[in-house]
Amino acid sequence: MRKIIASTFVSLDGVMQAPGGPEEDPVGGFEFGGWTFHYFDEVAGVAIEELFSKPFALLLGRRTYDIFAAYWPYQKDAIGDAFNPATKYVATHRPDSLTWENTQWLGEDIVAALRRLKKEDGPDLLIQGSSELIQTLLANGLIDEIRLMIFPLLLGKGKRLFDGGAMPAAFKLVKSQATTTGVIMATYERGGEVKVGSFATQKPSEAELERRKNWK
Repeated sequence: MRKIIASTFVSLDGVMQAPGGPEEDPVGGFEFGGWTFHYFDEVAGVAIEELFSKPFALLLGRRTYDIFAAYWPYQKDAIGDAFNPATKYVATHRPDSLTWENTQWLGEDIVAALRRLKKEDGPDLLIQGSSELIQTLLANGLIDEIRLMIFPLLLGKGKRLFDGGAMPAAFKLVKSQATTTGVIMATYERGGEVKVGSFATQKPSEAELERRKNWK
């Protein structure tokens, strides 16, 4: 059975828009494109190489597909050599314009298509970017693993990784590392349902009981 892995760069306040450059995704007047650039070091580079060292298929939203298809086919480096031959599954309403080699349309029912793909044999499905597609997957509980590179800055606005509507779920930290520039790299896998408890005393005070009434 295949896993769906979401791998993304994210700011402290959850923004994932246009990490690579100003021209990448300026939608909504986003003015901080390229916010990851000055934080990359050798440690981050090794982690990225490791991510793409195993067989994978790419899972992309339309905007990220367009960004990648206009760039990676023309690059002769390790990532380009991994991306170009990989199968690309794309969520889009314009399937006729998917021209990058080994690209497949997910169809009209994205959720059903991904549930079917997860049951098949094959490499894991790796999401890159694709903020809107990630929201769909989070809402349907389809993401098995989340790999974050958390950058030490606040952006204040932009497309966010967790934008509301995610299906509640617990995750467990399976790997973490810090770069020399303060970027936290963390890998989380599903850990079952959300468990709740209470730090309240067994016998609440009258003031506490009154407070609870006011919130109802």
